Amino acid sequence: MKLPEVVSLYISHKRALGYRYRAEADIFKAFCKAVGNKSIHSIKTEIIMDFIKVDGVITPYGVKKYHVLCGFYRYSLSRGLATVSPMPETITKPNAPLFVPYIYSHEEIKRLLDVIPATCTNRVHIDAEVLRILILLLYSTGLRLGEALSLTINEVYLEESYLRINDTKFFKTRLVPFGKELTLLLTTYMTEYRRKYLPSSEAPFFCFQNGEPLSQSATRNAFRRMRQQARVQRQDNSYYQPRLHDFRHTAAVHRLIEWYRKGKDLQILLPKLAIYLGHVNLISTQHYLSMTPELLQEASLRFENYALEAHHD
Repeated sequence: MKLPEVVSLYISHKRALGYRYRAEADIFKAFCKAVGNKSIHSIKTEIIMDFIKVDGVITPYGVKKYHVLCGFYRYSLSRGLATVSPMPETITKPNAPLFVPYIYSHEEIKRLLDVIPATCTNRVHIDAEVLRILILLLYSTGLRLGEALSLTINEVYLEESYLRINDTKFFKTRLVPFGKELTLLLTTYMTEYRRKYLPSSEAPFFCFQNGEPLSQSATRNAFRRMRQQARVQRQDNSYYQPRLHDFRHTAAVHRLIEWYRKGKDLQILLPKLAIYLGHVNLISTQHYLSMTPELLQEASLRFENYALEAHHD
């Protein structure tokens, strides 16, 4: 059998077991594109390793690719769809320090937005405005990338200013409200979107130039080029570079800083932030609240004011 046929069977199998398998499906789409319409029996270990590596290096995402393909070949062997597995028994995992989310500054976000037109060339096949609105939506709402890319037109309520995120992580559905500025941006985007693509209500809110749903792999690749052009990178020689998912962390941290500055009651607001982000509990939200210097400063000022007030009492 041809590789795409077996991949289709495997993805259907996993989804029948209750897995969404969206990110994994993107990996298989990229794998089939890299390998071509070849017989599954003709794929060698060298081909697998070329796909797993990026510029000759095994990244954390390469490790994920490896485990996804291992599962695929276990399935293929058990069903008699493949006679041998080309998967290497082990791979050298990256020797990286403990991962710390990257919190973008406002200036870095502006630089990233400024290079989008130069990023969206004929090679990318994504309209600059599509990518710009996606970045702004991720930062403004703290959505997961998969949640944003899964949005359809009928799940964006512009008059009421909220999104309906259906059957997302943990099999939940939630409503995500947004402010006036984002409402205006999304309304303008939709006007241009409908004029250009004339989509139905079930059409993807974010799509390629041909109208097909925007994939996670293509979006990540485009963002990597954005980040390189904008020269947004860690300065501590960290193995992990800033990611799209870090806009979710940034949204949470920036919101917390704003609440600190306004003297808001965090005991009341933090559980609400957890619900907004779609977390099952407050512990999950705490993972997103990285201690940046700015956040530490605001927390220190809050404690200093509290201590002074207690002393005067």
